[in-house]
Amino acid sequence: MFHCNRGDEEDMTVVVYKIADDFRGYNTELEKADTKSNLQTQHTGLNTVWSRCFTLTAVCVLLLCVLLLSAITVLWIQFTSLNTENNQLQTSYNNLPIEGDQSQTSYNTLTRERDQLLQERLELHSALLKLGWRFFNSSVYNISTEMKSWTESRDYCRERGADLVIINSKEEQEFISKILGRRKAWIGLNDRDREGEWKWVDGTPLNTEFWGQGEPNGAAREDCVIIRDYTDPVWNWSDYPCSRQFIWICEKTVVI
Repeated sequence: MFHCNRGDEEDMTVVVYKIADDFRGYNTELEKADTKSNLQTQHTGLNTVWSRCFTLTAVCVLLLCVLLLSAITVLWIQFTSLNTENNQLQTSYNNLPIEGDQSQTSYNTLTRERDQLLQERLELHSALLKLGWRFFNSSVYNISTEMKSWTESRDYCRERGADLVIINSKEEQEFISKILGRRKAWIGLNDRDREGEWKWVDGTPLNTEFWGQGEPNGAAREDCVIIRDYTDPVWNWSDYPCSRQFIWICEKTVVI
């Protein structure tokens, strides 16, 4: 059996306390190490959070700068456009007096020309009336006082810038019959080129006709047309030999 004396007991007690102290020191170091590790972990986590916050903030600031730059660009373009339009409006406004003066000058010139033309027309109207011309719509008519053949009558009219009358409507027919009265007069209708194919002196075919009863009836012997002295103001045309002599009616188109 193993026996320990008092000295040995004391020595063992010292060893036990030393071991306990060493063990407590070791635990303390471990706790310090754990604490340091925890602090380092917390510090690393904080660094990561701050890094993320900084990155997000930087991105937001960058986007805000881009938006502000875009807004400034749009506003500058709009300002430039408005400024250009304002300059154009100002230029137009400044030109208004000049354009107004030009318009007034043009108006005055046109007014003088109109008045002059009206005066000339009135003078022509008066002169034609004195010469025996009669007005109907846009034409003037003159009845001769002497008698000639159909060809001579037409030559007379053409020498004066007119021609034998062409009748295109019932109203014109009634007007001519009225101013003619009960006289016979040549009109500008004939079939000398081809029998039965009646044409006016301007070459147009006969479309509106006012033959008297039984007319035309002269066949190849009567190729020219007169208005007769019948009481009917409408149906009073008759064909006659072109060599016969009658008075005639000249017609001229004018603007009065």
